[in-house]
Amino acid sequence: MSSLTITQAASNELLRQSIYRGTPGEIFVYLEPDTLDDGWMFLRVNIWEKSGIPIARTDGLTVYAPESQKSLLDELSLDHYQDLSGGGFLISTPKGATKSSCGSGFKFNK
Repeated sequence: MSSLTITQAASNELLRQSIYRGTPGEIFVYLEPDTLDDGWMFLRVNIWEKSGIPIARTDGLTVYAPESQKSLLDELSLDHYQDLSGGGFLISTPKGATKSSCGSGFKFNK
């Protein structure tokens, strides 16, 4: 099991999304490279994906991710914010990386 840390706010939102989309208690996250191929990777949440390995468990929720990304997600934390203008997931930045301006991605420094 990974040591991905999920805050209560993120856990609540992931569980809400999994229930709303018909897969209660199961959610799939992955890091997707940007389309400009300049090294940025952004967090994506998908409830339809049924592959991957469990990387975190919280109250009533199991989070899955591609096995190939386990080492990237180790030691990171996942949070969620919500305000009047919307909401989104925030992922911490691994050592040797720069955080994206939106907070949902990063790229490794060269």
